[in-house]
Amino acid sequence: MSTKMSYLTTCLLFFLLAFVTYTNASGVFEVHNNCPYTVWAAATPIGGGRRLERGQSWWFWAPPGTKMARIWGRTNCNFDGAGRGGCQTGDCGGVLDCKGWGKPPNTLAEYALNQFGNLDFWDISVIDGFNIPMSFGPTKPGPGKCHGIQCTANINGECPGSLRVPGGCNNPCTTFGGQQYCCNHGPCGPTELSRFFKQRCPDAYSYPQDDPTSTFTCQSWTTDYKIMFCPYGSTHNETTNFPLEMPTSTLEVA
Repeated sequence: MSTKMSYLTTCLLFFLLAFVTYTNASGVFEVHNNCPYTVWAAATPIGGGRRLERGQSWWFWAPPGTKMARIWGRTNCNFDGAGRGGCQTGDCGGVLDCKGWGKPPNTLAEYALNQFGNLDFWDISVIDGFNIPMSFGPTKPGPGKCHGIQCTANINGECPGSLRVPGGCNNPCTTFGGQQYCCNHGPCGPTELSRFFKQRCPDAYSYPQDDPTSTFTCQSWTTDYKIMFCPYGSTHNETTNFPLEMPTSTLEVA
């Protein structure tokens, strides 16, 4: 075998090994848009951003040890060919490819992989308010709190007047600030306004110290995850059943 052929063979084997490792590794996230409108998905610190029409999915891999990670949807965006512009909700500094967190209100999927006890920690949060219905869960559910969750109530339609903004519903911390709503230091409890969110989305974080009912875990390395915007195909759904199947998607890989 010639030196050139040996080199090409080595490169091919390396590529195949990398491909198999990627496709079989946990920590792959699918972000799927099932809304009847365009959503500009965002993810940090891994991912960036992607425009998703209805039925499209965006896939990316987050390595073990990734933490303080967020995935969210942006609405009513307009970007130029260079990826500069802005969004009505969830904007991340006027760019398509997000490097920082989004501007409230935005429904959040949060996660940290391979943390204490070899666990993945993840949740849905409305601490930054609500703009799009969302479901979030492992592709291979496990025991305990390793199962799908959702926040799909009609929060935008029922939002209290003091929290209502164009395109979404702000959390009281964003609107009023202060220890009572933001838990800046020391212990704090739920408020009447945080209960508005909790009653409609009991699995979601409604204020910063809402951990006992809002943090979910799966054993690291055992599953991938999927996030779906508008899991029931409309702007909200009053039922509490987690959808069992993903709609047929158009695949987009990061």
